[in-house]
Amino acid sequence: MSSNTPNQQPVANGMPKDEEYARLVSRRQRQGRVWAIIFQLSTLVGILALTALLYNVITESFGLVAMENEVSPAELAIAGVPLEDLSKEQLQGILEANVSAGLLRRLESEQPFAERSRENVYELVLERVVKPSVVATWPLQASLFQRSQIEQEMAEKHPNAVLQFRSWVNPNLLTSTQSSVPIQAGVRTALFGSLLVILITVLFAFPIGVGAAIYLEEYAEANRINRLIQTNINNLAGVPSIIYGMLGLAIFVRVMEPITSGSFLGGVDSATANGRTIVSAGWTLALLILPLLIINAQEAIRAVPSTLRQAGYGLGATQWQVIWHHVLPSAMPGIMTGTILSISRAIGETAPLVVIGASTFIAVDPSGPFSKFTVLPIQIYQWTSRPQDEFRNLAAAAILVLLALLLTLNASAVLLRNRFSIARAGM
Repeated sequence: MSSNTPNQQPVANGMPKDEEYARLVSRRQRQGRVWAIIFQLSTLVGILALTALLYNVITESFGLVAMENEVSPAELAIAGVPLEDLSKEQLQGILEANVSAGLLRRLESEQPFAERSRENVYELVLERVVKPSVVATWPLQASLFQRSQIEQEMAEKHPNAVLQFRSWVNPNLLTSTQSSVPIQAGVRTALFGSLLVILITVLFAFPIGVGAAIYLEEYAEANRINRLIQTNINNLAGVPSIIYGMLGLAIFVRVMEPITSGSFLGGVDSATANGRTIVSAGWTLALLILPLLIINAQEAIRAVPSTLRQAGYGLGATQWQVIWHHVLPSAMPGIMTGTILSISRAIGETAPLVVIGASTFIAVDPSGPFSKFTVLPIQIYQWTSRPQDEFRNLAAAAILVLLALLLTLNASAVLLRNRFSIARAGM
């Protein structure tokens, strides 16, 4: 007996004869093609947006600059020897003859001239005597394709300036502290601050987040209290970051000030100690990423097959032995993925750190977890808010440094994740 209905004919060449059925299949195929095009367009828009962002950052990080000196290096030549070829003693004599005695004493206290290299003294002469300054800048695109117009403009507006190509991403950017002079400004203090804050954040959030995920997935019973805890964790993942900043200000900066200021250890002036330190920043960001870290760790633990646990129990292992020797090693790649996402969010946060009192201008490197601090995102914001074009070039260069730092930290986490994966596969 044939299984075909009276209104549906046998299939021929892969397509049914029934016209209505063929129309439905054709409509579904059209819908699939439309959605595929929509997804492709979404991906293309994202790539274009990212390309536009990188293009804007790169074109501002390189380009022509017009440099003008307050004192011409030719005027500082001695017996026909140009400034760059003078000895350390001659350069030191130029410095002593052109700067104040108070500045000399300060430079001597920072580092005695007897211990300074010839290159260091030469840099001081350039900075304190020659005093080069940027009078105009041009982005990379204009520098490459409009060179003649730029030279004509510079000859009309800045006849005494020297035109040169400059990379704002240079060793001086990484080794110098903040300065009101753009050509001397750098991100060293902010870079150290970011690294210390992220270190404290990870050390605080990772064990607590993984521990909470283990409890909720392996030990917690399905009762009302635990369901309420799970719901709150899911909701906290979407709370605006500035709320965490207010929480950090209320708890870590004010209530826990004796701890976060370091005064409980002694050696800190109680009149100047406050809780606006790296410790407060790290703990605040740890609270910020905890929900995200817990949720990702739970998903990784939940993905471990239950047969693995049952095999461990069957061999006489305790629950903790099963978790430690089987569940965690299997879930660790997924946990590390969640940690990568959490670090990526924390390293770019600005609002909560501004609330707890991160400095917008600080030229002193942090000396420990109880120091005042600033971070790269705040440094970038502070530079972009200034009216001089040179600071916007510096901000673009600092963005590249921040991206490099983020990629480095993420790459380290990926290597750890892959190591756990390989080790688990080899068991």
